Amino acid sequence: MSKIFLLYLFFLKKTLILFLILFFNFSLSTKAQKGFHFLDKSKNHQRVNFELINNLIVIPLKINGKKLSFILDSGVSKTILFNITKNDSIGLKNVKKVQLQGLGKGESVDALLSYKNSISLKNIVNSNETIYVILQDHFDLSGKMGKTIHGIIGYNILSHFIVKVNYKFKKIDFYNPDTYTYKKCRKCEVFPIQMYRRKPYIQAEVQLDTIGSELTFVKLLVDSGGSDAIWLFENTKKEIKTPKRFFNDILGEGLSGAIYGNRSRIPKIKLGAFEIQNPTVSFLDSVSTKNARSFQERNGSIGAGILRRFKVWFDYPNKKIMLKRNSWFSKGFNYNMTGLDVVYNGKQLVKEQVAVSNFDGYQRQSEKKNAISFITSFAYKFKSSYRIKNVIKNSPGDKVGLKKDDIILKINDKPAHELTMNDIILKFQERDQKKIKIIVSRNGKKLQYEFRLEKKV
Repeated sequence: MSKIFLLYLFFLKKTLILFLILFFNFSLSTKAQKGFHFLDKSKNHQRVNFELINNLIVIPLKINGKKLSFILDSGVSKTILFNITKNDSIGLKNVKKVQLQGLGKGESVDALLSYKNSISLKNIVNSNETIYVILQDHFDLSGKMGKTIHGIIGYNILSHFIVKVNYKFKKIDFYNPDTYTYKKCRKCEVFPIQMYRRKPYIQAEVQLDTIGSELTFVKLLVDSGGSDAIWLFENTKKEIKTPKRFFNDILGEGLSGAIYGNRSRIPKIKLGAFEIQNPTVSFLDSVSTKNARSFQERNGSIGAGILRRFKVWFDYPNKKIMLKRNSWFSKGFNYNMTGLDVVYNGKQLVKEQVAVSNFDGYQRQSEKKNAISFITSFAYKFKSSYRIKNVIKNSPGDKVGLKKDDIILKINDKPAHELTMNDIILKFQERDQKKIKIIVSRNGKKLQYEFRLEKKV
């Protein structure tokens, strides 16, 4: 055997070994990068600012390079896109038709299933995200929040990090679970969570009886995508039933239609050592919650109305949640006391008067003996418009004659286009017997109404 041939075999062997090493390392690297991860591997932390609208967390995501607004929702197991217009060129990949079923009384809805999409949130990326696309916006979240909301994301991003949510300062910190170390926190409390179908459940205690002090153990979905404080499912335990004092209300929109329930209060909810007094609670019947009751141990949900009172650590990798109360902890629980379900109605053209100071050629204001000269001009700008989507029967708004599809022009002498949806929500929750003056447009006519907020529970 020639030396040249032996050298060739030696070289071939070394090349094969090197190839196997590189292939093995590449395989490990590919496996490690599955799902969401830090793009810069030297970084173990990413901070993101968010908007807090009606207790819900709105974060900016990029999907296939397009910047969109998503709600961070611990109560969903899928990434769902539902508000796509012709202007949103997302370029969804590998699409097929499916059907989805959720809360509400309607049937399942048509959707698209899209694979291998790219999602980024600053230094956090995933190049292989599966997205469900709902062809019609059944949630109408954009209308309810006064801002275009394109979708919701939950488990897929929460499961890869330890996520600290600071509701008060509107910041989220994403940490690498392999390197993160919890600091000693005397005022914090850690709760184990049970994951079922990629959703987190926590054990709590509720006092349902206003006379006695007995506590009932309940298992609740931790739902950062629900703006209410607590939902309880009637008859999942014999003690869970609507109290004598309640009123029927629309609680929100689900995949399968409007979600109705009886809104009331209970004396207390207890999370470990944290006792939260007089929270509002919505009791849902078996029809609206048919699909949610597939997990038989579930008794309801704990929503952002409770979560916002804490700094929250979501730690899915270690199956726990940590809470630390903030200064909002002892604030009262309010709700819409008008009976008006108001939604964002797009933009309207508003004529605004603009007063411009009269300057000379040297940019000095012209001086006259007793006055300063102004030139009055007008500008036309697109501003937010709001519409009444529903009016609850026998509510204060209903009693004075407000109707569905009325366009709101003014609330308490403030033009509606100068208000955000959060401003309107706060006005409608302010205090019992607060006077509300509202001017609306109906079929081209301006109509004025006046009533007082009415606390029912």
